[in-house]
This record gives sequence, structure tokens and C-alpha cells, in this order.
Amino acid sequence: MQISMTKPRRLSLFFLRVAIGWHFAFEALSKIENPDWTAYYYLQASQGPFSGAFHALADSALMPLVDLLNQWGMLAIGLGLILGWFTRIWAYAGMALVFLYFLATPSWPGLEYPAAFEGNYLLVNKNLIECLALWVLALFPSGAPYGLDALFQNKKTAES
Repeated sequence: MQISMTKPRRLSLFFLRVAIGWHFAFEALSKIENPDWTAYYYLQASQGPFSGAFHALADSALMPLVDLLNQWGMLAIGLGLILGWFTRIWAYAGMALVFLYFLATPSWPGLEYPAAFEGNYLLVNKNLIECLALWVLALFPSGAPYGLDALFQNKKTAES
């Protein structure tokens, strides 16, 4: 079954892509601009089956690298999504990063987090929702026609 990409469908993917890209870019810039920011406390607050790995990472000498990759990785993902440039790659990268956030602080029954964590969730939280939305962006041509991916898509079509 072929799904036709009508203008409303293309626009909805465009707005979803730009909104998620903005979220990543803004979060990244707020972390980059704050010299005291670190993922250490987030990783230390981890609960659930993978908390041991996240705690070990927080206590390791790799923590400055983790912070750097988190900050600049989020910025690259955000800008890539906003521009619609290599959208599929950035969507999968964002999906992986947000899924790691979900695994670090899953919203499962019986787990309680410090008051600094937002909201009350049962199984599904904003990280899981954003992860699923990024999956949609990766599966559909969300970087074209309203993004730089369209330039490469048109070039490929012309060369064929």
C-alpha cells in the first residue's frame, strides 16, 4: 500500500520535525551556556534495571566526555532536524539518545524520582513519546520537500 504524501501530511511532518529539532537545540544551548551543567545528577538519579550502568558512568572518568557528547550531540541533532538535513540519520540519533534518557529514568510503577523531575507518569513519559515521534520522522521523508534533504533528493532524481 502506497501512502500519498499530501500537503497536510508533509506540513505535519515538517512542523513535528522542526518542533523536536527546536526542543533538542534549545536544551543543548541551555546546557552549553551553563558552565556548571552536568549529566551527573541525572545519571545518579537513575532507577530501574539499567541504573547500575548509569551510576557507573556518572562515577567514571568519562563523565566530562558524556557531558560534551550530550551537549553537542543534542545541538547537532536539533540543527539537523530543523534544517531537514540528513533527517533520517538525525532522527535515529535523537531516538537513540532519548531512549537512553528513558532507560535512565523509566516511568515504571514503584520508581520515585526527586522533585526536580517533572510530572507524574505511568509507563509512558515525554521521553518515550519523543522517541516514538522521532521514529515516525525517520520512517517518512520528513526532510523533503521542506528541508535540505529535498536538494539531495532532487539531485539524485536528476542523475537517475
